[in-house]
Amino acid sequence: MQTLDVISINLWQMLVSLANLVLLFLAVKKFLYKPVKKMLDARQKAIDDRYDEAQEAKDQAISTKEMYEEKLSGAKAEADGIIQSAVTTAKARETEIIAKAKDEATIIVTQAKENAELEVKKAEDSIKQEIVSVSTLLTEKMLEREINANDHKQIIDSFIESIGDENDTNS
Repeated sequence: MQTLDVISINLWQMLVSLANLVLLFLAVKKFLYKPVKKMLDARQKAIDDRYDEAQEAKDQAISTKEMYEEKLSGAKAEADGIIQSAVTTAKARETEIIAKAKDEATIIVTQAKENAELEVKKAEDSIKQEIVSVSTLLTEKMLEREINANDHKQIIDSFIESIGDENDTNS
């Protein structure tokens, strides 16, 4: 029967082993499992916080990008408006300058015509004076002995009037 003792079941020994197992389980649970679980939870929370921060940063970057794109499109529209305004102003200035230049050219042409007419009149008067002088000298030489001073003056005046009448009909 000795072989039976080796295979036999000892109830007290089983209970003590079972109690040791329960105590070991409780000790592991209290001293090892809870701190490890707490550390893993803290790590998971830190990772979740970092993901949340990254998502917030991404959302902020997207909103900032959209804001800059809106500002950029606004700036482009404003630049287009400024360019359009400058073009309109330049065209108005161009029209104004051209009109002013035409007016000045008209004034210059008018003054040139007036000056030319004045010069023609001066030249005509000068030629008349020259003709009068020459004719006076010629007449004086020819009629020096035959005509008195009053007759001489009348002849000259009629000659000048006839020259003036001829120039008026020629003009």
